Amino acid sequence: MSPLDAKSPPAARAALREAAGLEARGLSAPPVLKGQDGEGSVQVHQDNSMKIEGAKVFAVYGKGGIGKSTTSSNLSAAFSKLGKRVLQIGCDPKHDSTFTLTGKLQPTVIDILKEVDFHAEELRPEDFVADGFNGVKCIEAGGPPAGTGCGGYVVGQTVKLLKQHHLLEDTDVVLFDVLGDVVCGGFAAPLQHADRAVIVTANDFDSIYAMNRIIAAVQAKSANYKVRLAGCVANRSKDTDEVDRYCNEVGFKRIAHMPDYDAIRRSRLKKKTLFEMPDEEDIVMARKEYIRLAETLFNGTEAMAPKPLEDREIFELLGFD
Repeated sequence: MSPLDAKSPPAARAALREAAGLEARGLSAPPVLKGQDGEGSVQVHQDNSMKIEGAKVFAVYGKGGIGKSTTSSNLSAAFSKLGKRVLQIGCDPKHDSTFTLTGKLQPTVIDILKEVDFHAEELRPEDFVADGFNGVKCIEAGGPPAGTGCGGYVVGQTVKLLKQHHLLEDTDVVLFDVLGDVVCGGFAAPLQHADRAVIVTANDFDSIYAMNRIIAAVQAKSANYKVRLAGCVANRSKDTDEVDRYCNEVGFKRIAHMPDYDAIRRSRLKKKTLFEMPDEEDIVMARKEYIRLAETLFNGTEAMAPKPLEDREIFELLGFD
């Protein structure tokens, strides 16, 4: 049995000691799960063959309803306007991540696999990849049925299909838009592929509390994977004082601000990105901010390592309202 080094998580070392003791007594040893992402984790390392290489990979997280999909789609559109070849992967059972890029809901990878009884070799790229605005490639991974399965399996199957069909070889940017309320191992799976994680938040307690939890998840993943935090986007917020106060406290950074423009809401109702909307003043301003964010991310951001707050600390910092 391969030993783990001193830097391995305590849970991994304890499991190894238990297995060794059982073997010494002639009993069957349970498997040692290497590559744990934190105390108590039961995750294993990602298969090296599933690494996404060549493209810059970003994972977008945030509290439910905060505007992750709208942010992700407009960010993908902005990358495409910079001349980048973009692939957006929605990782949410609602499968509406690419709605404004394609103008309609796309079927999920899992639903498509079900149709062929999970014989992936029967699928063609056009079965699960749709063309969106300005050439953005769109995929909806979806999620497991309610109360069953794991989002990590869904993400893994999606990346496996992309690798099998060589769809990542001609891509400059891969953007995962991820269900953010639950930072369990399953929906944290995109962090195993990402270079940078971006958190969408608002200037209120609940959004910042969720951001604090997501920061903890990314920090855990960063122990074994290349992912690092890029910063946060203050979305649907006139002010940013609470976001900035939190960032100053933990050593994080706000890298964009998107005010609560009604035009953004209207663009979703019209099933369009902001880049397809009329040249109204607030729309033009929002586009510029998305272009600036896309340039910032593609040119490379500082690898941030903020220290998330304990629950008591975040309540004392921001209060209950």
